[in-house]
Amino acid sequence: MGNKVKFGLKNVHYAPFEIIDGEIYYETPIRIPGAVSLSLTPRGDMIEFYADDMLYYRAQNNQGYDGTLSIALIPEQFAIDCLGEEKDDDDGVITEKTTSKGKPFALLFEFDGDVTATRHVLYNCTANRPNVGGETKTNTSDPQPDELTFVSSPRETDYAVKTKTTADTSPAVYENWYNKVYEKEVV
Repeated sequence: MGNKVKFGLKNVHYAPFEIIDGEIYYETPIRIPGAVSLSLTPRGDMIEFYADDMLYYRAQNNQGYDGTLSIALIPEQFAIDCLGEEKDDDDGVITEKTTSKGKPFALLFEFDGDVTATRHVLYNCTANRPNVGGETKTNTSDPQPDELTFVSSPRETDYAVKTKTTADTSPAVYENWYNKVYEKEVV
């Protein structure tokens, strides 16, 4: 039996990838601690064509998602791997340049449920530079999470956008979700 409700966000990971000779090679997923919230808004409008004085044809136009991930603090390694920032080996500072080129990545995460967590992977994400801000402390010290916006697009190789686990997902697939980016094993 599957979940009736979902709540909570945890186990956010990212996995940079490269495309070599038309093949996608994902790196081992890296955890992003401090997940606060995630929202995904579909990209692509409904295609509507009118003829004979009526809606004659309609179809979905799935171009992925616009996403916003709110996290306690953007990890330094994510800034280097996915935003293209550069860390100086001598003095340890990180520099953002106008010439910086980020790398695409897969984003893995899960929403808890009343029975079991549903695990997801977005296969082809590109992050935008985050907003920078802060507020003075008052009589309370509330943490101010970083907000990362990104676009999740279909993969060029097979047009896959997102995969998620279900109540019928095998234990082997479920337990290894964060060890490598899930891709259907072709036998």
